[in-house]
Amino acid sequence: MGAESSTIHRAVIEHVVRQAVYTRLGKPMPRSVKAPNPLVVNVSARHCHLTQDAVDALFGKGYKLTVFRWLYQDGQFAANETLTLIGPRSRIISNLRILGPCRKFNQVELAYTDGIALGFDLPLRLSGDIEGTPGCMLMGPAGFFELEKGVIRALRHAHMSPDDAAFYGLKSGDEMKLKVGGPCALTLEKILVRVDKSFRLEVHIDTDEGNACNLKPGVFCELTK
Repeated sequence: MGAESSTIHRAVIEHVVRQAVYTRLGKPMPRSVKAPNPLVVNVSARHCHLTQDAVDALFGKGYKLTVFRWLYQDGQFAANETLTLIGPRSRIISNLRILGPCRKFNQVELAYTDGIALGFDLPLRLSGDIEGTPGCMLMGPAGFFELEKGVIRALRHAHMSPDDAAFYGLKSGDEMKLKVGGPCALTLEKILVRVDKSFRLEVHIDTDEGNACNLKPGVFCELTK
C-alpha cells in the first residue's frame, strides 16, 4: 500500500541482480537465491502497537496516525507519532515509535537491554500473546494511557506467504534457523514461522540480535530448516 505498492523495494532489485550475476558466472545459486521471493532480514527496533482508544487518550479524540515510513509488509507503517514510556521506578524511554495501523490490542516490544534499563523482567512472547505480561504507562501530547499488560520481548520470527512456506516445506508454528554471514557471522535458532497470504518473506530480529551479528545491508543471510 502507499509507497510500498507503487515502487520496487530494494530487496527485490538485489534479488534480481544476484540471479543475473550467478547466471552470468555459470555458478549454482544458493538455495535462498533460488527461493520464489527474496529474503529480507530487518532489525525491529523498540516500538508499540496501539488501539484507537489508546491513540485517542494520548493524542486526542479521533486522532489518526500519520505515515513516517512504509514498512516491508504491505499496509504496515512507522508513524510520525512517538511516545514516552514510563517503566518501573519511573525510568523512561522517550521517542518510542508507534507502528500503524491501529490494532485490536496494545503491545510494547522492547529488546532485552531495554528491559534491563527500564527495570522490566521481559517475557519472550509471540506478538499478541500478552496475557500475564507486565504493563507500563505511556505519555503522549494529550495525556496518559496505562497498559495493564502488553510489554514483551518479541520472539524472532519469519513472515512468509504460502508459496514461501511450500518452498521450505513448512507451516505456521514451525521453527527455522537464520544464518548470517559477515565478520560477526552467527546462526540464530528458533526463528518462528508465521504464514499468511498477505505476508512478504521477511525475518524480524531485535536490536540486541542485530548488534550481535553486526547486520548491515548486503550481508548474506539464509534461512534453513
